[in-house]
Amino acid sequence: MKLHTIILIIVAGFALLVLTEALFIVDMTEQALITQFGRPVTDPITEPGLHIKLPFMQKVHVFEKRILEWQGQSNEILTKDKKYIWVDIFARWRIVDPLQFFTKVRTEERAHGRLDDIVDPATRNLISSHDLIEVVRTSNRKMEFTEEEIKLSVEASIDSVAEGREAITNQILDQAKSKMMEYGIELIDVKIRRLNYTEDVRKAVYDRMITERTRIAEKFRSEGQGVKAEIEGQMEKKLKEIKSEAYRTAQQLMGKADAEAIKIYADAYNRDPEFYSFIKTLETYRETIKDDDWLILTTDSDYFKYLKEIGSR
Repeated sequence: MKLHTIILIIVAGFALLVLTEALFIVDMTEQALITQFGRPVTDPITEPGLHIKLPFMQKVHVFEKRILEWQGQSNEILTKDKKYIWVDIFARWRIVDPLQFFTKVRTEERAHGRLDDIVDPATRNLISSHDLIEVVRTSNRKMEFTEEEIKLSVEASIDSVAEGREAITNQILDQAKSKMMEYGIELIDVKIRRLNYTEDVRKAVYDRMITERTRIAEKFRSEGQGVKAEIEGQMEKKLKEIKSEAYRTAQQLMGKADAEAIKIYADAYNRDPEFYSFIKTLETYRETIKDDDWLILTTDSDYFKYLKEIGSR
């Protein structure tokens, strides 16, 4: 009984191993190809579900059914109008013929190598045969400028676009698509991810941009100085008008005050001329005779008139 049980366990284990080796599952995002001793023996399996193969003799190769992405290397390219630019390009692709793909490339890494060999040269050839404006723009849509740029006549003359960026990428796609079908790969689209000037050209462009912005800033600064001078001129004119009006008013007030003072003096004199003369003489003494002053006068001078009268009294 023990030996019989052991044999059953061994047979069951072997059967389970064989069954495990014979059955495999294909996911809905995958497709598979069965090979025997390295050679395909069945049609590609594209339907998801449970499938069977010969255990131990056959091998299952699984490939992606979903769309895959390829990133190209940055390439320095000279455009038709002699401008050096860096171009980064990417593409989307998928495996449509697993048998052809397995026969020609087998892995996604090697497929990327084929894309490098086919898409990059097509990109270089087409971009080098077009002007930079064609690579940058897609249409002749009129560019929009701010009011300041229009006022300063910043708008540059833009060359017309005959084909444009979208047409160029479509041409790259057309050239590369037929070649990639040889490897069981469908190239879905090709797009330019980034464009940039080379370092030397970029520096020159930045310098030109800085110069242009400096010129615009100087224009604004000059206009500001002109407005400032105009405001200061108006302020100076207004200040002179205010000072002139104030001086005229002050002179009028002083004239009125002097006239009033003269009138008061005249009234006082007319009331008592002798007393008025006496007061004025005393004021004269106070203003002319100081502690350190010396006056040499004759005894018959009118300056001593009231002093003599005091002495006689």
